[in-house]
Amino acid sequence: MISKKNIQTFYEKYRILIKEDDYVYLLPHPSLKNWISNYTITFPIVGMMSNEYTIMPHGSATLVLSSDGNKTYCTLFGPMTKPVCVGSEANQFQLLFIVEFQPAGYYAFSGMPQKELTNCIYSFENINPAMNRLMAQHLENSPDIRSFVGEIDKLFLAHLKTILYRPEFSVANQIILYSGGQTSVKELSHNVFYSERHLGRIFEEYLGVSIKSFSRLVRINKAIRLLRQPQYSITQAYLQTGFYDMPHFIHEFKSICGITPQKYQDNMSDFYSEIAKF
Repeated sequence: MISKKNIQTFYEKYRILIKEDDYVYLLPHPSLKNWISNYTITFPIVGMMSNEYTIMPHGSATLVLSSDGNKTYCTLFGPMTKPVCVGSEANQFQLLFIVEFQPAGYYAFSGMPQKELTNCIYSFENINPAMNRLMAQHLENSPDIRSFVGEIDKLFLAHLKTILYRPEFSVANQIILYSGGQTSVKELSHNVFYSERHLGRIFEEYLGVSIKSFSRLVRINKAIRLLRQPQYSITQAYLQTGFYDMPHFIHEFKSICGITPQKYQDNMSDFYSEIAKF
């Protein structure tokens, strides 16, 4: 099984997003980048994360492989539209491997309507037992990180289905991302020449959430990224994300994240937010 010392001997710089003593964020194989945002390998230590450590909602599926040294578990988090507290459970494990999918990315490997997974947490063994078994075997048998992520890449490439997303979804999705979630459903419908109802159906199929919900998540995640940078104040964050006044920004932030922007900024170490999506 891979160990913490393997982080320091991993030198594939083109893959590394962030590298520290206890964790590393890695890019997937280039052929997977449209569907997988990044891999994270973490070796939790005492004090590394609080029991209140919470994942902020970003509307994408996440797969988590966890090892306590004796047994390996695999959990699928569907597209989330609300925060999920994971700290107390994560602190029970010696190793965590996380697959962060792009928005609508997991659909390409499962073919499942993503609305069936929204705001749900499943044992991956009940979703895809064969893939669950192989992922656990690779984690337990790989001698180093390079070998492990190479096997994981191969596994996902083998499970990538020949699914073509409808072009109107791809265009609408990109418009939402490029606009930072500030494009209305009506504008999207006009730009892709399909009805709002039709677009809504395919967003729930591929992505698992409505167009409006996804746009809100994209917008608030942009605000979160700004708030994590010391040079940005809360005022600058709300102006950069197009809110017309501070009360509206605070209300929207709290409705999605469960806390105010100020409380988030004061306790950032208690929250995980995406670094490579959008």
